[in-house]
Amino acid sequence: MEKIKMTTPLVEMDGDEMTRILWKMIKDELLLPYIDLNTEYYDLGLAYRNETDDQVTIDAAEATKKYGVAVKCATITPNQARMKEYSLKKMYKSPNGTIRAILDGTVFRAPIVVKGIEPCVRNWKKPITLARHAYGDIYKNTEFYVDKPGKVELVYTSEDGEEKRALVQEFKAPGVAMGMHNMEASIESFARSCFNYALDTKQDVWFGAKDTISKTYDAKFKEVFQKIYEEEYKEKFEEQGLVYFYSLIDDIVARVMKAEGGFIWACKNYDGDVMSDMVSSAFGSLAMMTSVLVSPHGYYEYEAAHGTVQRHYYRHLEGKETSTNSVATIFAWTGALRKRGELDGNQALMAFADKLEKATLSTIEDGKMTKDLALITSLKHPKVLSSRDFILAVRDSLDRLMK
Repeated sequence: MEKIKMTTPLVEMDGDEMTRILWKMIKDELLLPYIDLNTEYYDLGLAYRNETDDQVTIDAAEATKKYGVAVKCATITPNQARMKEYSLKKMYKSPNGTIRAILDGTVFRAPIVVKGIEPCVRNWKKPITLARHAYGDIYKNTEFYVDKPGKVELVYTSEDGEEKRALVQEFKAPGVAMGMHNMEASIESFARSCFNYALDTKQDVWFGAKDTISKTYDAKFKEVFQKIYEEEYKEKFEEQGLVYFYSLIDDIVARVMKAEGGFIWACKNYDGDVMSDMVSSAFGSLAMMTSVLVSPHGYYEYEAAHGTVQRHYYRHLEGKETSTNSVATIFAWTGALRKRGELDGNQALMAFADKLEKATLSTIEDGKMTKDLALITSLKHPKVLSSRDFILAVRDSLDRLMK
């Protein structure tokens, strides 16, 4: 069979630990036999990020601007333990946070729904798409430890010398302090991305923040969303029978639990980080969640919504067998390949992405799956496969579809 050609490269961002192992398996078994794969490769593994002082992350983001579509493996955001384990020069920021800041996008995450894996929340009948603001807040914070009595102030000095000061806290004993920010232009991009994606996918938008407590910071998010909706999107939403709804984040959470799904839940950066894990886990598994960063400038970056599966990686290093779910990483590749095909008018590449997704889901529906899914499936007598054997089973299904 002649391999499918690609005219424009994908930006490929390799990652860390067990997902890095799966990344190579997926390429070797599910992509390279069928596609003349054309990628511009960047190693975002922690060791190489440390070697390049994290310049490789910036370069990968800039390449995404150049080519328009990227696919990313899960990466480590280091803590103190990782500093020691990898002998790091410094505590590097989240690579995802760095990339999101450069691309100015919104992360849309949605569960991968498959027969035999039922949501924990019984009334959830349709996928819930999480729209996570991809800039600022605690992911671009400044923080420090206060070791003795004193005061912490928030100080703003304008270019013309005007100064504003606000007391954060009078410390009588040790504590911690943090400053964070957001940009009005980024909030506007977030709102437009959510409303555009809603129109494209024909879904309502629910947005929640805490403007009763954060009367300036969160209130600005509420104000920007409402203004942009009223001025730019209200008529389009009404024409399609769609709804934009704002409420306090705690009210939204309660409503989500009672809803049947089928809408976009727009969240600030941290809320989206946490709630996407809740939604993905409740729908079945953290490894069954797609994630795409959509920039209003036309850039797309696809990845799995989960982490690097550290525990399985250490087991792998000991030479022991693992049963790690690779579905979300497979779908990161299919999402990127489909978008590349769409932008290039490459129908064969788009069709391949569809077939690979179908092969992956049909493998699970045939009762062949990794351990995490076998523990929760409603299918009778599932066959638990190792990390590699699951990918090989998908390969068998894909071979049949390609013929």
